[in-house]
Amino acid sequence: MADSIQQLTLPEITSASDEDILAYLRHSFTIAAVAAATEQNTFIVKVCEQLGITVTDEELQVAGDLFRHQHKLLGVSETLAWLTQQRIIAEDWTQGIRLSLLTQKLKENLFGENVDAHYINNRDDYKRVALSQILVKDLTVANTIVQPLQENRVSFTALALEYSQGKQSKQNGGFVGVRFLAELLPEITKAITDAQENKVVGPIQTQMGYHILRIEKWIPANLSEIREEILESLFQAWLKKNNFNKKYNLVGSESRK
Repeated sequence: MADSIQQLTLPEITSASDEDILAYLRHSFTIAAVAAATEQNTFIVKVCEQLGITVTDEELQVAGDLFRHQHKLLGVSETLAWLTQQRIIAEDWTQGIRLSLLTQKLKENLFGENVDAHYINNRDDYKRVALSQILVKDLTVANTIVQPLQENRVSFTALALEYSQGKQSKQNGGFVGVRFLAELLPEITKAITDAQENKVVGPIQTQMGYHILRIEKWIPANLSEIREEILESLFQAWLKKNNFNKKYNLVGSESRK
């Protein structure tokens, strides 16, 4: 094997063409997500046209300046280098900013006045929880793990690293992040709603397997902090009614498990 490697003449790495990139999207099974995003953008533009929602040159300028500041594109040379790296031209970049502004304006137009009422009527859904998880497929294994955890005889992190079959939880020693209750599967939401901090809950069975959970911290909902999340959730629900995401059966992350 070593001799074969030494004798191997490595080919020159060439820049991928647009055709190569399209082929990669097909072969990596990600083209459905790109197609859905493309169709969604077209849909948003058409709805904005119907509602008379536009973006002014001044708004584009402000958003463009903010984008350059956030990406540290402080001069013309840095901006041009970034455009080259992204394989786009200035018009493409401007159109991307325009789409982002149109999307935000459409969200506000459709649901901005509903955010306060939605928050009040669904306050519990916007409780946030810092959550750790061990996900296994076998109930016997789950029961073996949960008993010493509930008795505080072993480390949750150590057992997550050893046993968890969820990629995110295994990599992070069990921690799967801060989640809204509404983001979790119903079985998990029901099981942890009244759980105290640092309490181990489970095993809970879902279609993914058996979940052993620890409540790290409850974070009270504050409308000023989560307004954008609520606006986005209302917007996504509206898009779903038009079959985006559902049409392509896009797969969610471990946070939904």
